[in-house]
Amino acid sequence: MAVTLRDVARAADVSIATASRALAGSSLTNHATQRHVIQVAAALGYRTNTFARALKTKRSRLIGLTVHNLENASFQVLASVVQTRMQALGYQVILSISADDPEQERDIFKTLVDHSVDGLIAVPNGANGAQLLAMEHADIPVICAVRRVEGATLESVLAGDLDGAYAGTKHLLDLGHRRIGLIVGMSDTTSGKERLAGYKRAMQEAGLPIDPALIQAGRYAPETGVTAANALLSMPTPPSALFVANHESSLGVLRVVSERGLLIPDDLSLLFYEDSPWFEWQRPAISVVDSGAAEMANLAVDRLVQRLGGVANSGREYRVGSRLIQRASCRAIAPT
Repeated sequence: MAVTLRDVARAADVSIATASRALAGSSLTNHATQRHVIQVAAALGYRTNTFARALKTKRSRLIGLTVHNLENASFQVLASVVQTRMQALGYQVILSISADDPEQERDIFKTLVDHSVDGLIAVPNGANGAQLLAMEHADIPVICAVRRVEGATLESVLAGDLDGAYAGTKHLLDLGHRRIGLIVGMSDTTSGKERLAGYKRAMQEAGLPIDPALIQAGRYAPETGVTAANALLSMPTPPSALFVANHESSLGVLRVVSERGLLIPDDLSLLFYEDSPWFEWQRPAISVVDSGAAEMANLAVDRLVQRLGGVANSGREYRVGSRLIQRASCRAIAPT
């Protein structure tokens, strides 16, 4: 038999109303009583009926979090920060993976609404802005992270991708590289478009032409790295450096480098975008442009918590700065 609230109240020697308030964290219950009731409930194996509480309080204490995949280190950080911080505030997080598929994302949003989530942090595909706005209009606060939804008045927390890609490309230019291959994400995404723009800006400022053959764009997947790296390194005059600004493709690039027997950085300089612990453990350690995933995640949670507290949707876009981390995978060369 399931343990009921009445069982908890009886074992704790308090009224049902007091037990209910204590388990809900109400300020009307003193700390000693609250701690006592929680300990008794835990000992009895009592579990709160989330849906019943949601019907009564109009709050489910559930938060939605959607990401495209869990291969991306930034999404892993986002999930960890959101889970840790929201759980400390008494919320549970429903993590969903959209696979960057608009239809799958649409179904996820519908399911989250059906489960009466109190709020949502989404790495949006960009195709379901109307659905996200409908959630906002239904008093479900939505915070977009990493990507924005064009044309939708939603609060967004983004990386400084244009500046980050500019700084990364300029770093390679300062080392003497002139043929810099870029592997980037799709142009219909915020990061793909802005990282490409940052690369072009640095190249143009250096007085270099933009060679379309040096730019490879594709899906956020290791296979993109394999295809793109092979294409770039098979050119009659291959690039002396690769700037891999498509994080998920990094593993594919490393595979191609290994298969071709190239030495890093003697034969080829490598610069990756979005840091990961194993980039530092790689030998040689990989230089990166860090997009500030933890800062983005914490700011997204800050904004959501304020929205849950009644602050109105500002529709503002917040930016977190990127930074170059120099390790051992890039070397200076004599300009040709």
